[in-house]
Amino acid sequence: MSRGLQISIGQHSDKGRKPVNQDFHGVLIPAEPLLSLKGIAAVLADGISSSAVSQVASESAVKSFLTDYYCTSESWTVKTSARRVLEATNSWLHAETRRSQYAYDRDKGYVCTLTAMVIKSATAHIFHVGDCRVYRTAGNALEQLTDDHRIIVSSEQTYLGRALGINPQIEIDYQAIQVSPGDTFLLATDGAYEFVDHRFVTGALETHTGDLDGAARAIVEEAYRRGSDDNITVQILRIDEVPQAESSDILTRTSELPLPPLPEPRAMFDGYRIIREIHASSRSHIYLAVDAATEEPVALKLPSIDLRDNPAYLKRFLMEEWIARRIDSPHVLQPRSQSKRRNYVYVATEFVEGQTLRQWMIDNPRPDLETVRGIVEQIATGLRAFHRKEMLHQDLRPDNVMIDKTGTAKIIDFGSVRVAGVAEAAPDAESNDILGTVQYTAPEYFLGDGGTPRADMFSLAVICYQMLTGELPYGAEIARIRGNSDVRKLRYRTAMGDHRDVPVWVDGALRKALHPDPYKRHDDLSEFIFELRTPNPAYLSTRTTPLIERNPLLFWKLTTVVLACAVVVLLALLHAR
Repeated sequence: MSRGLQISIGQHSDKGRKPVNQDFHGVLIPAEPLLSLKGIAAVLADGISSSAVSQVASESAVKSFLTDYYCTSESWTVKTSARRVLEATNSWLHAETRRSQYAYDRDKGYVCTLTAMVIKSATAHIFHVGDCRVYRTAGNALEQLTDDHRIIVSSEQTYLGRALGINPQIEIDYQAIQVSPGDTFLLATDGAYEFVDHRFVTGALETHTGDLDGAARAIVEEAYRRGSDDNITVQILRIDEVPQAESSDILTRTSELPLPPLPEPRAMFDGYRIIREIHASSRSHIYLAVDAATEEPVALKLPSIDLRDNPAYLKRFLMEEWIARRIDSPHVLQPRSQSKRRNYVYVATEFVEGQTLRQWMIDNPRPDLETVRGIVEQIATGLRAFHRKEMLHQDLRPDNVMIDKTGTAKIIDFGSVRVAGVAEAAPDAESNDILGTVQYTAPEYFLGDGGTPRADMFSLAVICYQMLTGELPYGAEIARIRGNSDVRKLRYRTAMGDHRDVPVWVDGALRKALHPDPYKRHDDLSEFIFELRTPNPAYLSTRTTPLIERNPLLFWKLTTVVLACAVVVLLALLHAR
């Protein structure tokens, strides 16, 4: 059975013939759950010789990465987390230079190169700025994975094209490669790789198979012996074992707690007094209860009786509370603080006194535009809280939104949420199943494409359209999509009508947000919300859209018929002569 990600490490650094070692390096292997969620990080930084404070920059950059990377959101991908950290580090180093005596001489300020590798699950993520290098062994040779950001002026003069701290913004090279047990990576500064050939490196790795520190030391000493005049640093990482999808997906692993019985009203359940059942479906059972210790009302969500033998369902159920604890928004259902020992599998959340948006729509069949906008804006605020954490809701529908007695909208169900960081930890466990409700699901899901925030925006736009019209923008056609040809046949039904007070520019905003092609929708939720309140001149044109734009297929059919009739008439005239 796989024990998860296992690697071996070797490192060595020497100042060489320089008076000060301006290189800095480090590796951090965290404990679970961070090992599965964030991976193992190795970082190498190289100061520039023209700066007397460059060693401070390289040390700060490495320590900052190894500390701050593991403080980023667990739901973020490696790429997002590392880039945020490196951009912040770059800004800090640049600001330090601006505040120092070297404000007008960048080459003497807080500047360094940096290369980082994060190994998460079965993927190595490489981030690179400057002229350190990453190699991967390939038999008796080395494969260089990074490009040097060095500008060559002449055979004797070069300078760095990119480095941390030089400019306020930084461009970072990024690549992700799949790894397998036995893969070996070498991170080295120019003081090492410019003086030691590939054959010696592979030989050292073979000689010191069980002592990677010894291999790194041998390479550094050989570079010095061959005349290296710079600091010399080498890091070696060997992949010993990669996790299987089941073992890496530690967040959604089925809990060891037993599945609960369905409680009866007035019964005590894990310290809660059951009041009544609020909702029951094939996916879950929800009860109103009172915390016996505080007398505060709570909602208890229990797994469905029908799906308790479905491991995938139980994993998604267990993820719901994990997700809720990482979202902080007044428009997203909040979990209850866990102050007591739990004896069963369930989720305890705040109790929202109100009704679902579905019931609200039944009770308010003809809401005014301002009320609709207010609700849509609140839901969008909740969705943005998900998107900031690199989460996609994927099942936004009226039944998953509550309107409380104050008129506040809250997104209440997270059973279909996709967390980018968790999915990255177990890519093989990803399913192409459509988890949302088909009437509100974006067309790209039916084509097997992955969702984006624009897919959630599509679902929100469907809800907005339905609140304004009482209908769906594409009727039942979305559910019939089987290929690209079906998507091209979708025809948007205008929200304007004889008995609907919907401005043309609002209809235009809905039309764009509901476009079958995700790349033709708004770029961001905020743009869609803005256009629901502010007329876009592009939608105010009264020019009739030509038939060739509205329905190209019908245009060419009619053109063919007209041409055929013309040919028949001409032939008849010729025959009459």
